[in-house]
Amino acid sequence: MMNPEATRAPGPAPAEDMAWVPGGAFRMGSELHYPEEAPTRRVTVDGFWMDTFQVTNRQFAAFVDATSYVTVAERPLDPDDFPGAPPENLVPGSLVFTMTSGPVDLRHLNQWWTWTPGACWKHPEGPGSTVTGHDEEPVVHVAFEDAKACADWAGKELPSEAQWELAARGGLEEASFTWGDEREPPGERLANYWHGEFPWRAEPGYGTREPVGSFPPNGFGLFDMAGNVWEWTSDWYAARHPEEPDKPCCVPQNPRGPSVDASYDPAQPQFRIPRKVIKGGSYLCADSYCMRYRPAARRPQMIDTGMSHIGIRCVRRDGSSAGREDERRDA
Repeated sequence: MMNPEATRAPGPAPAEDMAWVPGGAFRMGSELHYPEEAPTRRVTVDGFWMDTFQVTNRQFAAFVDATSYVTVAERPLDPDDFPGAPPENLVPGSLVFTMTSGPVDLRHLNQWWTWTPGACWKHPEGPGSTVTGHDEEPVVHVAFEDAKACADWAGKELPSEAQWELAARGGLEEASFTWGDEREPPGERLANYWHGEFPWRAEPGYGTREPVGSFPPNGFGLFDMAGNVWEWTSDWYAARHPEEPDKPCCVPQNPRGPSVDASYDPAQPQFRIPRKVIKGGSYLCADSYCMRYRPAARRPQMIDTGMSHIGIRCVRRDGSSAGREDERRDA
């Protein structure tokens, strides 16, 4: 078990539908799965409040109605940011998952991801699709800028990677999944990840986003910390975690990611777009392809790109200075 703080939550939740995550020391990362999750190291995180659910279409619509905010996916693209891209691709839009008609080579993700003009948070599958009737599903097609703007409007912030991972573990230190070490038993519905043959055949009830809270919560009362949609964090991405300190006295306190310069993709030097860490996996995570619906799992995401499987969850710490500190770090 983790070493939680001795103190209880500092008073009532600062907003509805937030759960207290007791701080403490825990071992972050994993040595058993993907290389970017290693090495494991012990860190300490202060307690904080976290949204019980992922931000929904209903909640994001309230933010847009109040602020007249226009998301990145609704704005034209700058040709300078995408050298060589055909003009027809430089229109407002986003990447949409499309189920294939049969088995495909899983090394080529362009077979199931399609740049779709007109796709955005209110048209998640492209023109003609709508969020009407899907109010309680998680909002998607939000770039980092959109997620942060929504969090700021709500008086909250996006979690650090360490905060997010501590929360996802729900009190189970080093467990592989949010519910324990064993995979989901047959017949039990513990998380919305891909059940079936990816990316062309999903079992009934899977292969799509579900209303938040459709699956059991973890030990902290947080829903969908595994699957449904990926969630933005405020940390810049690096391909590995830092090494564990040699001395117990030097355990990192509230660790943060690397500098922005470390986040650029060395495999795509033509795109000088920094990347943030996303966590939690999504309804498209399949054991045969991407078993990343686990607390330690992590992926990089370019900050200017939303997709049909990336959403938002916010946190709140005591004291109003926390948000200003993160604004300076993200600048």
